[in-house]
Amino acid sequence: MSSDLRKNSQDKLANLDREYHFYSLPKAAARLGNIDRLPKSLKVLLENLLRNLDGETVTEADLQAIVDWQKNGHAEREIAYRPARVLMQDFTGVPAVVDLAAMRQAVERLGGDVNQVNPLSPVDLVIDHSVTVDAFGDQEAFAENVKLEMARNHERYLFLRWGQKAFNRFRVVPPGTGICHQVNLEYLGQTVWHEQQNGQEVAYPDTLVGTDSHTTMINGLGVLGWGVGGIEAEAAMLGQPVSMLIPDVVGFKLTGKLGEGITATDLVLTVTQMLRQHGVVGKFVEFYGDGLADLPLADRATIANMSPEFGATCGFFPVDEVTLSYMKLSGRSDEQIALVQAYSEAQGLWRSPGDEPIFTSTLALDMALVESSLAGPKRPQDRVALGQVPQAFNAATELDLGGSSSRHQESVEFNYQGHQHQLTTGAVVIAAITSCTNTSNPSVLMAAGLLAKNAAAKGLQSKPWVKTSLAPGSKVVTEYLNAAGLMPELEKLGFNLVGYGCTTCIGNSGPLPAPIEAAIKQGDLTVGAVLSGNRNFEGRIHPLIKTNWLASPPLVVAYALAGNMRVDLTHDALGEDREGNPVYLRDIWPSANEIAKAVEQVKTAMFHKEYAEVFNGDKNWQSIQVAGTPTYAWQQDSTYIRHPPFFSDMKAEPDALVDIKDARILAILADSVTTDHISPAGNIKTDSPAGRYLSEHGVTPDDFNSYGSRRGNHEVMMRGTFANIRIRNEMVPGVEGGVTRHIPSQERLAIYDAAMRYQREGVPLAVIAGKEYGSGSSRDWAAKGPRLLGVRVVIAESFERIHRSNLIGMGILPLEFPAGTTRKTLGLQGDETLSVSGLQSLQPGQQVAVHITYADGKKQVIQARCRIDTGTELTYFENGGILHYVIRKML
Repeated sequence: MSSDLRKNSQDKLANLDREYHFYSLPKAAARLGNIDRLPKSLKVLLENLLRNLDGETVTEADLQAIVDWQKNGHAEREIAYRPARVLMQDFTGVPAVVDLAAMRQAVERLGGDVNQVNPLSPVDLVIDHSVTVDAFGDQEAFAENVKLEMARNHERYLFLRWGQKAFNRFRVVPPGTGICHQVNLEYLGQTVWHEQQNGQEVAYPDTLVGTDSHTTMINGLGVLGWGVGGIEAEAAMLGQPVSMLIPDVVGFKLTGKLGEGITATDLVLTVTQMLRQHGVVGKFVEFYGDGLADLPLADRATIANMSPEFGATCGFFPVDEVTLSYMKLSGRSDEQIALVQAYSEAQGLWRSPGDEPIFTSTLALDMALVESSLAGPKRPQDRVALGQVPQAFNAATELDLGGSSSRHQESVEFNYQGHQHQLTTGAVVIAAITSCTNTSNPSVLMAAGLLAKNAAAKGLQSKPWVKTSLAPGSKVVTEYLNAAGLMPELEKLGFNLVGYGCTTCIGNSGPLPAPIEAAIKQGDLTVGAVLSGNRNFEGRIHPLIKTNWLASPPLVVAYALAGNMRVDLTHDALGEDREGNPVYLRDIWPSANEIAKAVEQVKTAMFHKEYAEVFNGDKNWQSIQVAGTPTYAWQQDSTYIRHPPFFSDMKAEPDALVDIKDARILAILADSVTTDHISPAGNIKTDSPAGRYLSEHGVTPDDFNSYGSRRGNHEVMMRGTFANIRIRNEMVPGVEGGVTRHIPSQERLAIYDAAMRYQREGVPLAVIAGKEYGSGSSRDWAAKGPRLLGVRVVIAESFERIHRSNLIGMGILPLEFPAGTTRKTLGLQGDETLSVSGLQSLQPGQQVAVHITYADGKKQVIQARCRIDTGTELTYFENGGILHYVIRKML
C-alpha cells in the first residue's frame, strides 16, 4: 500500500523549459486528508516522507500522523527525516572529518571496506571560524590576519585538503571567502533541489542539516534546515536518517512595518525575547502574516539566524515574491527561479496574502512597535531598550565577582600610542561589526557606513581604547560598501576590513592592545564589548570583558564613538564637533531614504563576480599539496589533528547496557549553562590543563590558537571540557572557572585533573544542572568531552534540543528531574553518590530510578524522566553512540 501512495503521487511540473518530476502533496492529500492549512514547514517534512516512503524506515502511518497533526497541533510520533545536503564550518567540520577518518580505520580494523565511509549526500564545508582579529584599524589588517591564519592553521587546512580528495561529494570553500551561512544564503541554497533519479529529473525542497546552530539562517530563503551536532551530521552524510519527533509549530504573525530609525537587529532582538518567553525549545517557528510582504529577505534571514537564541529548531519563512526577488538579485538562474515558483505553487508551499495555517500556538507582533534595542550583558534573549543600557550595565555588576576585591577601581590611567587616557568602568573596549547575523543584511551595513560618514563629517572619532573591526560575511559586502562610497568612511573611524569570518562573535576577537589589557587587570575593571553578532555568552568574546552587548552595526559604530556603556545614546552626546558643539546620535543617524538609496548599489553582477570561483581559494590555499590516500596518515607529533579514541576498542557487537553504580558528581551547575561553558571555543589560558599540555608539547602561548581551532585534538578538547573561565561549579562556591572538589579527598582540582583521578579509581561520573542545559552552539565537543572524562549521566531540569541529542550520540544518558525537584530541593552538595537502575530494560521517555546516597549515609530515590525521546535514539545509546551504530551497520 505504501508504495502505491508514493507511486500514485508522482506528477510533472508544467510550462517549464525542461521536464521535472515531483511527488505531489495534493495527490497524496486525496488519500491522506486535506492539508491546505498545514504549516508550510510541516508540508516540507511531509514531502520528505512521501518521497522516501519505503514501508520500513518511513510508513504511510508516518505521513498520516503529520496530516492528523492538524487536529490539535501536536503529534507524538517519531519520523525519519532525510535532508538533501549537509553544511559545515571548520570548527565543527574538522572534528567531523577526524571522526570520518577514524571510522575508516575502525572499519578497516574490523574487516570492512573503507570506501563505505563516504558521504551519500552533498557536503559543503566553509572555512570561516579560524581568522582572528590580531591586526585592526589600518589598511594592512586584512592581509596580516590572513597571513597569521594560514600559518597557524596550516596543519588543519592540510587535513581538510586530504578530506577533499579522500571523500566523495565533499566540497571545501577556502578561507577568506565568507561565513558559511552567508555563502549558503547567497550561493549554495537553491530553495528547490533537483537531481537525476532513475532516469528522471526529480525536484524536491532544498533541505539541510548543518554543524553550526545558525544553519537556520537559510530558513529566510524558504529552505528547511537547522543545526545538529557534528556526530549527527556525519550520520546524515553516511545515509542515516535524522530521527525526530513530529514537532509542534509555533506561528509568529508579523504585521505593520518597522518605524524610521529602527533596524532589522532591533526587530530580531524583540522577536528573540518574545519567543524565549513563550517557550519554543524543540519546536518549529513559522512566520506568517501580511507584514511579510514588506520584510526584505535579508531581514528574514537575520531573524531566522537567531533561532538558536530563541531556542527553536528553526524559524521558517515560506516562499513568496520576496524570495524570488532575492534569488534574482543574488544571481540565481532564471531557470532556477522559475522552478522555485512553479514547484512552490504546485505543492502549496507558496505564501499567499491572508494565509492562516493551523499552529500549536501563536504570537503576534506589530513591527511598528519595535524600538531601538541591544541585548546583554550575557544572553541574546535579554533585550534592553537603548535608553536603558546604562541601568542594565550598572545592574550587571553582580557578574563581576572580583568587584569587591582590593584591586577594584573606577578608573585607571594608561598611556597608549604616546597619549595619556583614563580607562573607566563601563569602557567599550571592543566594537565589532561581525558575524553572520547582520553582515548579510545590506540595510544595516549601509546604515553603519552612512552613520560613520556623518560622524566623520562632524569631526567625531572612535575613542582610542576601542578595538574596532569589520568582518563581513562575504566579499559581496565590501563590493557594495565600496560602490556606495562608504568603505572609506568606516575606515576613518577604524572599521577596516579584518577578515571574512566569524571573528569576534566566536571568540576570535584577538588580544586587546597591551596597555588596555594591563589597565583592565590593574583596576579589575568591568568593561564592555559591543558586537553585531548573535552570541554574547560569558567568557566567549574576550577573557577580560565581563559584559557583552549585541547591537545593530550602526549602534556598534555609535558605541565606538561614545566609548562607554554608561553613555545614554538617547540623551547624552557622543562627542563634540570641530566647533565644540555636542553631537547626539539623532544628529548623525541616516534617514530611511538615505539607507534605501545606498542599498540600490547592491547589484547582481557583484554576486556573479564573487561566487564565480568560490571553491578555488587564493595562492596560499592552492599551494597546499596532499597525498590522495584513502586513510589518513596520522602524525604522532601533531597538536592539531590526533587519532581520536572513540572507536579504538570498539567490538563488532555492542555490550549490553549496565546500570550506573555509585557515580560521583563532577559538577553541579545552575540554569542556562551553555555549550560555551561546557566546551569553550576561544582563548586557551596558559595555566589551564590544555595550556599545560600544549606547553609540554613545545607550543608557545602565542601559538596556542583557540579551543575551536584545536577541535581535531581530543587531548586538548578533553582538558578544555568545563574549562570556561566564567563557569561556576556550585561544589566550589564563590569561584569562577573549571574547578571541582575530588571526593572523598575534598581536594580542589581542575575538572580535567579530578576526572582523570576518578578514572584511575574506576569511578563513573555524573553532572547535575538546572534549566536549559546545553543552550547555544551545536557543539559536539560539549558531549564528546564529558564522554572522554568518564561522564555517564547528566541530570538536568531541562535540556536544549541539540545538546540533548549530542549526549545520546556519544552514549551519555540525559535524565530530567521530576517536576518540582531540583538540585536545591534535594540539597545536593557534590559529596553524594548516585546510582541509576533499570537500564537493561530502558525505553524512550520512561521513568528511571536514581538512588542518591548522601555523605551522612541517608538515602533517597527519585524517578527521573529518560530524555532519550525516540526508538532510534535508544538504538544509538545502546550502541555506545551514533557513529558506533553506523560502523556496525556498515559491517
